[in-house]
Amino acid sequence: MTENLEHIAFIMDGNRRWARARGLPIIAGHEKGAETLTDVVKAAKDLGIKYVTVYAFSTENWKREKAEVDGLMNLLRKYLDKSFKELEENNARIVFIGERNMLASDIVEKMQQIEERTAQNSDITLCVALSYGGRQEIISASEKIAELVQNGELNIKDIDEKKFSDMLYTKGMPDPDLLIRTSGEKRISNFLLWQLSYSEFYFSDTLWPDFSKQELVDIIDNYKKRERRYGKS
Repeated sequence: MTENLEHIAFIMDGNRRWARARGLPIIAGHEKGAETLTDVVKAAKDLGIKYVTVYAFSTENWKREKAEVDGLMNLLRKYLDKSFKELEENNARIVFIGERNMLASDIVEKMQQIEERTAQNSDITLCVALSYGGRQEIISASEKIAELVQNGELNIKDIDEKKFSDMLYTKGMPDPDLLIRTSGEKRISNFLLWQLSYSEFYFSDTLWPDFSKQELVDIIDNYKKRERRYGKS
């Protein structure tokens, strides 16, 4: 394992700008971005990273033009059928987090099949945030806590950070050590609001489809030079 670096989260930004800069349809940028995702996960595995979480599609993305959303959903279907098999063969465990009720039933079925098939894979875990929003995740966790208290299964005074974390979609996973956002944007866009509390951030100007293993190595080298204090002086 890369020393003190177990989990990297990615906001994969820049697919549309990459396509526009080349005079290509928007979906071409998303297709190239999907290829980059496979390459980056394999690179992370080679570097000893145990968890990679990626922001694939947010709850806010449903507000985009219908043609783009439909294209993304069809691309997702292809990715679930083909690209994930390559990661499965690389002993990657694949899990999905987000609001599945907003997705088509055939996509949800494919997601469940992949999770079941890869459940015992252990070299790296790829966590795909799909139809995901950080605020909604916190609301959902709060509702679960409230229900346990209401049913007498949990004393309100026993609620702590560990109990709350166990109600999140990412239960059982360590919080990200490092968040990388591509394309030059410097915000977290409703991604892992609870889990990123003490993560290190790195903002790259590279558009996601052009992100490479070498840049990942360079960012990890930068991370190693930082001192993580977790609020301590």
